[in-house]
Amino acid sequence: MLMTLSVGWAILQAGRFVLSPLLPTIITDLGITEATAGLAFTALGGVYAVAQYPSGRLSDRWTRTTLIVPGLVVLVGGFLLYGVAASYSLFVVACVVVGLGKGLFAIPSRALVSDRYVERRGRALGVFAAGTDVGGLLASGVAVVVLSSATWHAPFVPIAVALGLVTLLFVRWTDEPYRVERTDLELATTVRRLVASSGQRRTLVAYALFYFMVGGFITFFPTYLAGSKGFSARLASVAFAVVFAVGFGVKPLAGDLSDRFRRQDVAAAGLGVAALALVTLVFVESTVLTWVTTLVLAIGYKTQFPLADAIVMDAAPDGGMGADLGAARALFLAASAVGPAYVGIVATYAGYPVAFGSLAGCLLVAALLVWR
Repeated sequence: MLMTLSVGWAILQAGRFVLSPLLPTIITDLGITEATAGLAFTALGGVYAVAQYPSGRLSDRWTRTTLIVPGLVVLVGGFLLYGVAASYSLFVVACVVVGLGKGLFAIPSRALVSDRYVERRGRALGVFAAGTDVGGLLASGVAVVVLSSATWHAPFVPIAVALGLVTLLFVRWTDEPYRVERTDLELATTVRRLVASSGQRRTLVAYALFYFMVGGFITFFPTYLAGSKGFSARLASVAFAVVFAVGFGVKPLAGDLSDRFRRQDVAAAGLGVAALALVTLVFVESTVLTWVTTLVLAIGYKTQFPLADAIVMDAAPDGGMGADLGAARALFLAASAVGPAYVGIVATYAGYPVAFGSLAGCLLVAALLVWR
């Protein structure tokens, strides 16, 4: 189950992240601006965020499988829509469908992994989260090929087919039944539990700021390198790949460290390193220094993904893990959804240094909140 879900997560993340290096081409082909492109990605992230809590809560009361399989099916449809999108409106519809499918899949899959790995939860979630970086690496390689030999639509039908195969494998191998019954979402009860202590409130605010940074940064990073640092489209795609290559190794390591030491201390250190690197990235002019700061930034911020999930799950009651994680991630991802619109609008009217510099400030505040 760990490997099946991790591969599925890697493939869907490849489909999501290939949009970033292709974004300049998409903007030109659809005749849109960075601001309107950011709004489309915000629609994807917004639907993804809204789906987090219901999918988590229902997976607690039904079964994880009952949510995972429909999520995969919806994702197949969403990526097929990307493959035929010839207008901005259809592109936005594809974003919404992919956001919904990803939301149905994300929490139940994490909860299923966590169900089966209790003592080594940090490491297992690190392996799962590394699927994001495998997907990012695939996306970067695919983008290089597409930019030189095909239209931006080309990758999405193969991605849909690959997700279809993962769906068939999961259906064959899962040992859970399918169960649907009337269930009260009990959102108010879950929210009260999440904000019951000052420590939990600080954690929620800290990771909302972190995910806001991630949403804006990862969407526009290749475009930023091409427009502000003089990188070619291919070289920007390689830099994009480096971020994910680092994450592939860092996430399991960070999860393992958090099993051995206080999770919040490991998280705060990573956030501080990322904040410093992002500020440096804004000001450096040298290509070599740009590569170095990109590497350090990736090391710092990639530590956070398994840690954020594990910190929330550690505090969740028995039978409420999916609900608590879903509610917390709904907040985190709502903040992430605003990130692309924020960076797109600020970059359009004030420039990337202002946009990315303010994101570094978010990381610094998040580090202080987590450390406390």
